[in-house]
Amino acid sequence: MFQGHIDLDTATPAEASAIPDRLFERGLYWASGRSGVVNLVAAHKWFNLAALKGRVDAIRLRREVAELMSEVEIAMAQREARAWMTSH
Repeated sequence: MFQGHIDLDTATPAEASAIPDRLFERGLYWASGRSGVVNLVAAHKWFNLAALKGRVDAIRLRREVAELMSEVEIAMAQREARAWMTSH
C-alpha cells in the first residue's frame, strides 16, 4: 500500500499533461500516412496545436510540413486550428 504523500497543490491531472502529446501524435498520424493517406493540412493543424500547447518539437515538424504546402493549404490548416481552439 502507498505510504507517501501527494502534494495536490502542485499535481497536474494526467489529461492536462497528455494533451500536447495527443495533438503531436495526431500530427504524426497525418504526416506519415498511417491512415493510408498523407494529409498535410491536418498534419500542420495538429502540429500547430501541439506547439501552442508547449510541445517544442512540433514547431520543427510544422515547418517541415509547411515547406511541402501551398500558402492556401497553410491558411486552411491555420483556420482549422483556430476553429479547434475555440471549440475546445
